[in-house]
Amino acid sequence: MKNPSKRITWKEISRQKFLMVCAAIFFVYGIVFYYVPLAGWVMAFQNYKPKDGLFGSEFVGLEKFKFLFSDEVFLRDIRNTLAMGVLNLVTTFLMAIIFAILLNEVRNMFGKKLVQTISYLPHFLSWIIVTGILHDALSSTGIVNELLVNLGILDSPINFFANPSYFWPIVAFANVWKETGWNAIVYLAAITSIDPSLYEAATLDGAGRWGKIWHVTLPGIKSTIMILLIMNVGNVLNAGFEVQYLLGNGLVKSVSETIDIYTLTWGISQNDYSLGTAAGIFKSVVAIILILGANWIAKRAGEDRLF
Repeated sequence: MKNPSKRITWKEISRQKFLMVCAAIFFVYGIVFYYVPLAGWVMAFQNYKPKDGLFGSEFVGLEKFKFLFSDEVFLRDIRNTLAMGVLNLVTTFLMAIIFAILLNEVRNMFGKKLVQTISYLPHFLSWIIVTGILHDALSSTGIVNELLVNLGILDSPINFFANPSYFWPIVAFANVWKETGWNAIVYLAAITSIDPSLYEAATLDGAGRWGKIWHVTLPGIKSTIMILLIMNVGNVLNAGFEVQYLLGNGLVKSVSETIDIYTLTWGISQNDYSLGTAAGIFKSVVAIILILGANWIAKRAGEDRLF
C-alpha cells in the first residue's frame, strides 16, 4: 500500500520558517545579482552610450560581433586563451589527481597532514604575490638562472619574460603550483569514500600498491573525475586575467593577451562597452557549448555526467 503524500501545512511552514527565509534570501540574491544583470547583454547589439542608457542607445544589430571576428587581435586573443586554457586544464587537472593519489598512499599521518597544509597555502596567495615570486625566481639574477648556469646547462642567463615561447609554460607552472593542492581536496574526499574491503580483496589477490591504485582507487574516483572534467571543460576560456596581465609585457604581448584583457582594453580603456559585452557573450556561449558537448560525449560513453 502506497503511503499518502505528505501535505504541507501552515504548521509545517511555521516550523521550518527559518530555512524558508534563508532559501528566499538566496533565491532573491541569485535573481538580483545573476539574472537581472543579464539585461546588460543588450548593449552588445547597440552602440551603447552611458548618457543615452540602454533604452536610448542606437541599435546596431550584429555589427559588434562582425567587428570582433574581423579583428585580427581578437582572433589572436582567442588562440591565446584557448591554448593557455587547454594547457592549464590538462596540467592542473592531472596534477591534482596524481597528487591526491600519492598523498593518499602516505602512511605517516603527521607527514601527510603537513604536506596537505603546505600544498593548500599557495591557493590563498594573491596572484600579485605569486607573479612577484616568479619574477624574482626567473629573472636574469634569479635562482633558476643561477642553477642552470652553475650546472652548465646554460652558458649565460636568459630572460624568460622576453621570449614568447616561455610564456605559456610559465603560466601553466604558476597555475599548477598555486592550485594543485587545493584542487586535490575533492579527489582526497572521493578516495576516502572507497570501501576499504576492496583494498583488502585486492591484497588477497596479490595486487601491489600500484595495482591497487590502478584497479581500486582510479575506478573508485572515476565518477568524480568525469563530473569535474565536464565542469572544467566549460572553463577553458577562463584561462585567467591576473597572471597574464601581471606577467605580460610588450615583448610577449602576442602570446600573453587573452579575451579578458581584450575586453578590459576595449570595454574600459576605450569606453566601448558594447564591444566588451559582445566579447563576454562570446565567452559565455562557447562555455555553454563546451559543457553541453562534454556532457553529451560522457553520456554516449556511458560515463557519469552532469545531466
